[in-house]
Amino acid sequence: MADGPLAIGVDIGGTKVAAGVVDASGAVLRRTRRDTPHRSTSPRVVEDTIVSAVEELLEQDDGVVAVGIGAAGFVAADRATVVFAPHLSWRNEPLRQALGGRLELPIFIDNDANAAVWAEYRFGAGRGESQLVMVNLGTGIGGGIVLDGRVLRGRFGIAGEFGHMQVVPDGIRCECGNRGCWEQYASGNALVREARALMSAGSPVVSDLFDRVGGKPEDLTGPLVTEAARDGDPLARELLSEIGRWLGVGMADLAAALDPGTFVVGGGVSAAGELLLEPARQAFRRQLTGRGYRPEANIVAAELGNEAGMVGAADLARVGAADLAWADAGDRLVPRRTPADPPAG
Repeated sequence: MADGPLAIGVDIGGTKVAAGVVDASGAVLRRTRRDTPHRSTSPRVVEDTIVSAVEELLEQDDGVVAVGIGAAGFVAADRATVVFAPHLSWRNEPLRQALGGRLELPIFIDNDANAAVWAEYRFGAGRGESQLVMVNLGTGIGGGIVLDGRVLRGRFGIAGEFGHMQVVPDGIRCECGNRGCWEQYASGNALVREARALMSAGSPVVSDLFDRVGGKPEDLTGPLVTEAARDGDPLARELLSEIGRWLGVGMADLAAALDPGTFVVGGGVSAAGELLLEPARQAFRRQLTGRGYRPEANIVAAELGNEAGMVGAADLARVGAADLAWADAGDRLVPRRTPADPPAG
């Protein structure tokens, strides 16, 4: 076990609550999991689930000093209140206060994507890079930003909602209510939508995908398309290439605004690996402002997978409880104690 105190990280998604004890090197020592209560239930039910998971992990007293919560939703700048969580019943929920009365440990709340980018910055694909942007491709697109070694949350705590940048004026209608959002073109939903459209049209080019789902377009999923692409299916590869192209277009826009040194691509769709990333790099180079006259950011796959949110939430809580200095209300690490503490960004 790495030197330093332990912390518990809790990753709350639409379907699961995953929690684990994490050491100072980012290793998960113990894990537990619960199903997320249905979104129509009261906030108390979700909080009961979190408390149950944390208390199970605390049954073995091994020096846990804090609990970090990564929530799928908008977390206010105070890092105590969940303003809106679309898959849960939280609306302006004072989560830190609610949990603080039930768990006798310091509690730190953050957006799950912020927790994930922090984990990749500290322990994963972003190690050594102080200017990092993470793009998570799942059902939609989420993301997080580390600039100068700090998580960038924005004035109201809602930075990183990349999926709702408009990339196509008057484009496909998005669930958010707008049109042409990036996640309508570069996400798991976009991948499956295009494949199902071809299947429903009876196109002969989708014969392999038809066979994989027994002729039922509604049974098609993103992982099945990725599996077909890995097996060499030309259409599946074409679809992933198109998703990658749109991914590169959006990252070029982010590079114009943020100028990171590295983009880390995570989420379920990133399992396609180079079938997705190489088209993204090509589109990024074509779309990049000042191309040919400026350095290009690296575009790499995330390393920590589904545990990034848990690990990052725990680490943010650990460093907070370790009495490190937080500069400019952000997360720049300034060691005060021992060489085992994380380095400054």
